[in-house]
Amino acid sequence: MEALSRHPEAVRARLLDIRSLIFEVAAESEGVGPLTETLKWGEPAYLTEASGSGSTVRLGAPRSFPDKCAVFFNCNTTLLETFRSHLGGELEFEGNRAVIVPAEAAVPEAALAFCLRAALTYHQRKVGQRP
Repeated sequence: MEALSRHPEAVRARLLDIRSLIFEVAAESEGVGPLTETLKWGEPAYLTEASGSGSTVRLGAPRSFPDKCAVFFNCNTTLLETFRSHLGGELEFEGNRAVIVPAEAAVPEAALAFCLRAALTYHQRKVGQRP
């Protein structure tokens, strides 16, 4: 994906791994349907346009940590609050908008999949229901 070419190789490779995980989680999550892959702010973004089931997920590198990866979520949702309460210290967060992922160290894939599933099903879940 050309939008990722500006990142260092390790960051680019990890972002491509996360991209694959996004599609995998979407395929396994009931009601999500096909994703639309597009660019938002010059970065790859994944939308549930067909089903309207979720909130946009965007991939990039945080400005404060260009050697790490970021999975950005809509800051006007309660997603990051949910992630923090369910996952505690398993992941690193940036404010109310991103999960920060190391480019070269091990990634807690189950925790990241939890976050992706929560975002991709955000609009279809009932208030208070666990993703």
